[in-house]
Amino acid sequence: MVDPKRARYIAGVEGAPPVPPPGGYHGARRAAAEPPLFPVAPIVSSAELPAEKQPANAIGWVALVVAILFALTLLSTLFAGGTDLLYGVTMLTLQLVVVGVVIAALCSRRGRVLGASALVITLMLNVATVGAMSALQTSASGSYGGQQTAEQKHEAAYPGVEDLSASEVLAQPSLEEVREESDSALAEIRQRLSDRFAYTWTEVGPEDLRPERNGHGGESMLVQYVSVPWMTNEPIQDYNRKLEVMGVIEDVLVARGMYEMYSFNEPSSSLDDTILEKFYGSTDPRTQHTWEWYTDNYPDPQLFYANLYDLSNDPQGELLAEREADSAKTGEPLEGLQIYFLAPQLLSEADRDEFEERMQEYPEF
Repeated sequence: MVDPKRARYIAGVEGAPPVPPPGGYHGARRAAAEPPLFPVAPIVSSAELPAEKQPANAIGWVALVVAILFALTLLSTLFAGGTDLLYGVTMLTLQLVVVGVVIAALCSRRGRVLGASALVITLMLNVATVGAMSALQTSASGSYGGQQTAEQKHEAAYPGVEDLSASEVLAQPSLEEVREESDSALAEIRQRLSDRFAYTWTEVGPEDLRPERNGHGGESMLVQYVSVPWMTNEPIQDYNRKLEVMGVIEDVLVARGMYEMYSFNEPSSSLDDTILEKFYGSTDPRTQHTWEWYTDNYPDPQLFYANLYDLSNDPQGELLAEREADSAKTGEPLEGLQIYFLAPQLLSEADRDEFEERMQEYPEF
């Protein structure tokens, strides 16, 4: 008969040794505990923990506050338009003081963090960067007054142009007269060339008026006039045709009191061969990609220009790249004849009385 207490140990595992009785065998030794697989960190008391990070010292705070105040001073001067003050000795001296304080903070272990912040502010906002911003603002707005004396401001407001007397200005044709004559001459030239060669025309751009500088640091009441430029839609590539076209233009202008036309691109213009090749493509007008003819009606201020572009004489594509850029801006044809007038130092009829009155304030001029 099988003992029921032992049957559970041998069922299915025939020959297995019996388990030890409760409490183990008498006199048996316990095995030593195995060492842990991983080392256990020692317990550290709170007394052995490192001390807390000490706060920054005074030099760090001083550097940060000084950098912020100096940056605010620069920005205030910028918004006030004081470009000259920004580049003055005072600002440059203060900048050096700020840099010195920042360096002192960086050299201090406890002030290094705040010193680094002050350094960032100094690098972003200093005399050089804010001064450049102020110069750009002044240039864009045209406010060049700065720290000028009353005498300098008076000279800058001179309504005329240096070396051109008031009597000369008043004796020459007005802006309105030059504009009317230019428009009339351009219309006649276009009509004559259209009737003879069936050319059609494109208006390249609008009229342009630019204030003339007075030679004393300001703008005068006189303007430079550039008429509406016109250009043929058809190319002009035959050498003999080019000469005929220039001949028609010259006939119109001479009949209106202007001189015979002068060719800059001709070898007889006394320009150096390297200049001719650079601007016109070669020294031979038959193979040049650009012609430039000119005349005037001295002593009156009216100047006339006729430029002819011929891409068939541009094998390297140098002129083509330039003409494509111009065409992209104005919509003008890539090649053909372009004509326009230019006249400097003109006074408008509407400004005549004011000009005479203001000129009386400058007897020394």
